[in-house]
Amino acid sequence: MNVLFICSANKLRSPTAERVFGNWPGIETDSAGLLETAELVLSPEQIEWADVIFVMEKRHRMKLSKKFRRHINGKRIICLDIPDDYDYMQPELIALLERKVGPFLR
Repeated sequence: MNVLFICSANKLRSPTAERVFGNWPGIETDSAGLLETAELVLSPEQIEWADVIFVMEKRHRMKLSKKFRRHINGKRIICLDIPDDYDYMQPELIALLERKVGPFLR
């Protein structure tokens, strides 16, 4: 299963998720940001590659829908409702991600 994680800047939340779930058996991960200043800016190719897309906030889903409307057709997009309140690999963020994402990947 190809899993894509999206946040704003691709510095904290989505790279943490990519790393946490990248070791799960049968799971391939990638991450990107929606801002033009993101570490890795989301591309249409990443969306096409993904079997499931996780966004961190509702505003990410809205921006994804506006900017990549024709690319997300038929894609499963799940909003995790995780605010930008965590550092990269912060234990509380990892626990939250495992609780919210894990059930979709089992």
